[in-house]
This record gives sequence, structure tokens and C-alpha cells, in this order.
Amino acid sequence: MLGIGQKFPAFNLKGVVSSDIKTAFKDISLDSYKGKWKIIFFYPKDFTFVCPTEIAGFGKLNKSFTDRDAVVLGGSTDSEFVHLAWRQQKDELKTLPFPLISDIKRELTSALGILDPAEGVAQRAAYIVDPQNVIRFVYVTDLSVGRSPEEVLRVLDGLQSDELCPCNWQKGQETLKVA
Repeated sequence: MLGIGQKFPAFNLKGVVSSDIKTAFKDISLDSYKGKWKIIFFYPKDFTFVCPTEIAGFGKLNKSFTDRDAVVLGGSTDSEFVHLAWRQQKDELKTLPFPLISDIKRELTSALGILDPAEGVAQRAAYIVDPQNVIRFVYVTDLSVGRSPEEVLRVLDGLQSDELCPCNWQKGQETLKVA
């Protein structure tokens, strides 16, 4: 698995950016977000149970991420058409404020090393990628356990502070000073 300090792989994938079939699809690449912090998270499958809770959680915090000059991208190995159908049918996903990318060929998940060998789907992984496309944070849980979007936001705050941040540090709190 790619980790901290490594370059996030370049990609060019289909993304679903709305619930309207006329405007739903867009080509999305790493270069689409030059100079931005990127929150890129993967989930196993559309039309499942844990995944929409995480996606909706990231959606609720989207403004907090954009306020920090970060873009959010969600993705799985499902096709863009499955992403669209799910967005259209699931109330909490209909107005999702960020794209869901389709890694149907499993190229990006394979390059990252997060293709689950037993299930053949994306593992539940989240990355914080800095404006130079360097991975600064990786968060992976078991397929059955959802992640905390609040923790991803907290770590982004810590990374953007350029300071030493203690355990459970929150934006606005004192950072550590080297004596």
C-alpha cells in the first residue's frame, strides 16, 4: 500500500457530479485539482449499508473541507452508471456536493494497493493529499467498519498548521513547542 510521503498516483476516471443524467458525468483527474489539498476516500460498493453513512458524513463536512482549500472525492470500483443510480435512489446522496469516481478497471485502487484481495473491491481507505500530490495521511479500516470524516478533518487541520499537534488536538488549541 502506498503511504506517507509517496506521490498519489495520477488518474483519469469518470466521475458522477450530480443526480441528473444530463449533467452527471465528468472526467476527473488528479490534475483537475492542481494546487489544492485533496481528500480522496474509497469505499467497497454502492447499494450497501456502511458506505452511505460515510459518504453522507463527508458530504455534511464538505463546506468545512472547502473552507480549508480542500476538495473531497469519493470512489469505488463500481461503474459511473451504478454511482448515478445509487445517487438517484438514496436520499442522502442525491445532492452530494462532491464527485464519486469510478475505478471500474481497478487501476487506481491497484496502484494504491487498496484492492481487497478477498472481495475484489476497494478497501475502506481515505487519503489526505497535499497540493504537491504527496500523501500526508492514510486511514484504512476493515470493510465492515466505517471511518470518521471528523477525524480526517482534524488531521487536515493539523497538517495545515505546520506545527506539532498532540493527541486529540483540535483546530484553535495550543500546539506543542520544542524546548
